[in-house]
Amino acid sequence: GRLGILVARHLKRLERVILGYLEVGDGPEEEARLGILEALRSTIEHAWPRMPCRLPVLLKGLLKMIWDVHTDQSSTPEPVKAALIQGATECLILLDRCSEGQVKVLLGGLYSSCTDTRLRQCLARVYEDT
Repeated sequence: GRLGILVARHLKRLERVILGYLEVGDGPEEEARLGILEALRSTIEHAWPRMPCRLPVLLKGLLKMIWDVHTDQSSTPEPVKAALIQGATECLILLDRCSEGQVKVLLGGLYSSCTDTRLRQCLARVYEDT
């Protein structure tokens, strides 16, 4: 947040860091993942003109994290899992806004073939946002 638009200078390195943190769980409280989702949200808000070209990589990382959290059998409490999925969903919505609806296009087939209620709710929130 403090860097504002200056974050655009560091997007390439920041993208690698964000994706690395999204990939790996950090215990039951998932503080690092929750923090990196907040950092990603702030980055998208400040550097939104640069996000469409990063969309495929960020979309893949967010979807993988959502799936990993959803299928996680560890001791992570349900409220923490819900917060992670909520944060990732908010990032997907922001990415969709700054890419003029490309997230909805890319997720089209996934929503129609998804049978899991929780994941459908996440995807539905992205679709319902205008």
